[in-house]
Amino acid sequence: MSKPGLLVLYGSQTGTAQDTAQRIGRQAQRKRLQVRVLPLDDYNVADLISEPLVVFVCSTTGQGDPPDNMKVFHPWTHLFTCHTSISPCLQVFWRFLFKRSLPAGSLRRVDCATLGLGDSSYPKFNFVAKKLHKRLVQLGAGVLLPVGLADDQHDLGADAVIDPWLSAFWGRVFALHPALADRTPLREEEPLPPTYTFHFLEAVKEKLEEEEVDEEELGGVLRPAPSQARPFAARLLSNRRVTDASHFQDVRLLEFDITGSNMEFAAGDVAMMFPCNSTRDVLKFCELLGLEPEARFTLRASGSTAVPSRLPRPCSLRLLAQSFLDVGAMPRRSFFELLATFSSNEMELEKLLEFSSAAGQDELHGYCNRPRRTALEVLTDFPHTTADIKVDYLLDLFPEIQPRSFSIASSLQAHPNRLQILVAVVRYRTKMHEPRRGLCSSWLASLDPAQGEVYVPQWVKKGTLKFPKENTTPVIMAGPGTGVAPFRSALQERRAEGKNANILFFGCRSESKDFYFRSEWEEMVRTGHLTLVTAFSRDQEEKVYVQRRVKEKAALLWDSIANRNACFYIAGNAKQMPSSVCDSLKEVFQEEGGLSSDEASEMLEAMERSGRLQSETWS
Repeated sequence: MSKPGLLVLYGSQTGTAQDTAQRIGRQAQRKRLQVRVLPLDDYNVADLISEPLVVFVCSTTGQGDPPDNMKVFHPWTHLFTCHTSISPCLQVFWRFLFKRSLPAGSLRRVDCATLGLGDSSYPKFNFVAKKLHKRLVQLGAGVLLPVGLADDQHDLGADAVIDPWLSAFWGRVFALHPALADRTPLREEEPLPPTYTFHFLEAVKEKLEEEEVDEEELGGVLRPAPSQARPFAARLLSNRRVTDASHFQDVRLLEFDITGSNMEFAAGDVAMMFPCNSTRDVLKFCELLGLEPEARFTLRASGSTAVPSRLPRPCSLRLLAQSFLDVGAMPRRSFFELLATFSSNEMELEKLLEFSSAAGQDELHGYCNRPRRTALEVLTDFPHTTADIKVDYLLDLFPEIQPRSFSIASSLQAHPNRLQILVAVVRYRTKMHEPRRGLCSSWLASLDPAQGEVYVPQWVKKGTLKFPKENTTPVIMAGPGTGVAPFRSALQERRAEGKNANILFFGCRSESKDFYFRSEWEEMVRTGHLTLVTAFSRDQEEKVYVQRRVKEKAALLWDSIANRNACFYIAGNAKQMPSSVCDSLKEVFQEEGGLSSDEASEMLEAMERSGRLQSETWS
């Protein structure tokens, strides 16, 4: 039997699926297999049927939809890994795979295995992995082993399932291809070749080239179609705190000028942007690794890997650390695995090997995950190993900063040429001395247009919330906290269109401290454009949340939903609120509609299937 090469294709939203794909690729390299690791949208799908062994690694949205780069993909698979925050990059692949016209035996020559990376706090836990596995079997693929359902909520994280699953997978591969077992694997402590090599340039030549790149970026205002590859540099007009100064939570309303961008968006759409690391973290990074921040370089890729298009050519180490490498993130296990291959210090190597092993995952969680320790803090704790890191491995060691998404909180009909977002600044304490800070929210909060012009490159992505076009269809929205952002956009849009059947359930801690957009809501109530129902959880001894208000408005909601065909929308934190609101709706159906518990559940499910119940939630 021929010795197969391995192709690993991933669709990733937050980088988790990409990290898993790269881990599989490194394992294959150590087993001396020829391997390629590529994002799904960088691969020519027509070549798939001739691949001897393929691994798919993909993410999933909380609502069970596939990722974006499946939109350009094809269904001949050998291994599929999914993450339950399904990334948009896999959605076309998903649609293609489930075409009824595909012959039943399309995958009869394929051996496959399915691994889901999920979060059991979402109602559709690993939905895509389960559905995909079933579809692969329908298309005639052979199943190497049962579907793996990894769970981020496990005490040891997703690796509690991934480790034994991968061990079983390689066992099945070697059983099918015995010749592979004859190869002597590379030792775990032996470093693999870097994915890229750095080539540093002379300062004068590089400076001229960099100025050309900067001029192109400034010309971004003329670009017709902002996208992730070519975002629009929007000028920040204002950055205003909308919570009381005494309130523990800093929430900002940011407004951008998008004149000339040709950006178009509707209620429910999302603004996307790449954040930057703080100046302090960039300088710390360069200091720890002994790097000259202003040194300029170009990258050369090994094998079939593409040079990241987001990096200018040439690029400075300062810009690399500021805008591309996620140096302040909590590192994954793969970070410690790679560090161990650099280490020549006996004590540090012993600890790194423990953190890299399956048996050491509880220790790793206690050291890294529970206190939310950053990569820079880890490098500080392992100074001898850090001194041994070679610059060529920077892009292997540190993941790329992922784009962040924010529900657009304004309508173009109310604010022409403007885009507004509502941002809760993430800051919390663990046992670490320094508070933990959210990368993007802290960066946005630090931007001050009063100190000079500030530009934030961004683009718009279609959201999951779709609002009815009919003027008479009532819209009911439950958006506590910053979950109200997409509903502000919807209400501004609907008001401009004369759609007055609007009900908003808004909840926050205190009427005086975090009642976002209060004056706007009260004006809409006065003009007959809105019915407002509020829940202030900390303004009285007994905590009151939006789900309680939903039950209290049972008659209004039943009439709107049962008699007027209303649509119901939920936005906000994914932990308990969405399911609690749905439970309250079921009680409304039982109390006002006289339905049984099962009938109420069936009615809610029917609303969801028809698009009359929609949610946009995040963890």
